[in-house]
Amino acid sequence: MNNKYKDIKKSSILGILGNLFLLIIKGIISFISGSMAMLADTFNSASDVISSYITFIGNKISSQKADDDHNLGHGKAEYIYSMLISIIMFLMAFSVIKSSFINLITGEKFKFSIWLVIVCIVTIIIKFLLFLYTNKISKKYHNILIKANSKDHFNDCIITTSNLVSCLLSLGGIYFIDGLLGIIIGLWIALNAIKIYIESYNVLMDKSLDENKKNEVLKVIKKHPEVLKINHFNSTPIGYQYQISFTIFVDGNLSTFASHEIANNLEKEINKKFPEIYLTVIHVNPMQVKNKK
Repeated sequence: MNNKYKDIKKSSILGILGNLFLLIIKGIISFISGSMAMLADTFNSASDVISSYITFIGNKISSQKADDDHNLGHGKAEYIYSMLISIIMFLMAFSVIKSSFINLITGEKFKFSIWLVIVCIVTIIIKFLLFLYTNKISKKYHNILIKANSKDHFNDCIITTSNLVSCLLSLGGIYFIDGLLGIIIGLWIALNAIKIYIESYNVLMDKSLDENKKNEVLKVIKKHPEVLKINHFNSTPIGYQYQISFTIFVDGNLSTFASHEIANNLEKEINKKFPEIYLTVIHVNPMQVKNKK
C-alpha cells in the first residue's frame, strides 16, 4: 500500500474517532438542553461518522490495483462512495430542517447550560484540527473523498460557531435564533451534499477533461513540428485522474520506428507535465507530404 492510501486511511480513522466523540457529547447535551441547533449539530456529527467510515471503505477499494476485470484500476470507487456520502448528508439535512421548522413554529425554548458553550468550543477546536489535516491530504493527493471530508470539517466549524452565538443569545431571552440556525445548518448540509453529488456524478458519467486543460495539452502537442495534424481527442476520468487518447498525423515517408518514437516521446512529456493525466494513448497515422523543391 503506497503513502497515498496510508495517509487517506489515517485521516478517515481520525475522522471516525473525532466525530464519534463529538456525536456522543453533542447528543447528551442536546437531550439535556433541548436545543434544536445542538440537535441539528448532533445529526450532522452522525452523518460525519458515517461519511468517515464510508471514506475508509471507499479508500480501501480504490487502493486495489488493476486486474483482469478492472483494467484501469478501482479509482472510480472514490466517486461511488462519495455519492453515497452525499445522499446520506441530504437525508440528514431534510430531517434537521423538518425538526427545526417545527421548533420555530411552536416556539419551544431550550434550557441554557454552560455545557452547551463548552461543547461548541471543543467541537470547533477538534473540527478545525481535522480540517487542517484533511485539507493538507486533499491538496496532496487530489482525492474527492478526503476533499468532501475536509469541506465538511470546515463547514462544521462555521456551523458550530453559529450554535455558540445562538446559545449566548438565549441568555438575553432570544430563542427563535435556535430554530432558525437549525434550518440554516440543514440547508448548509444539503447544499454541500448536492455539490459532492454533482462532482461524483460528472466523473461516473465520464465527463471530459475541462476545456482549459485540454487546450494546454494541445498546446504541448502542437509545439512538435513533426506532428502535422491532431484528430479524435478524447478523455475519460479514472478516479481523480484522466486517460486521454488522440490521433496524430506524421510524414508518411518516416519509418514505422521513427513515427512511433515521436508518439512515445510525446506520451512521456504529457504524463510528466500533467499529473492529472493517468494514461496517454496516441494513435499514429501517416500523412502524405509534398516534397518541397
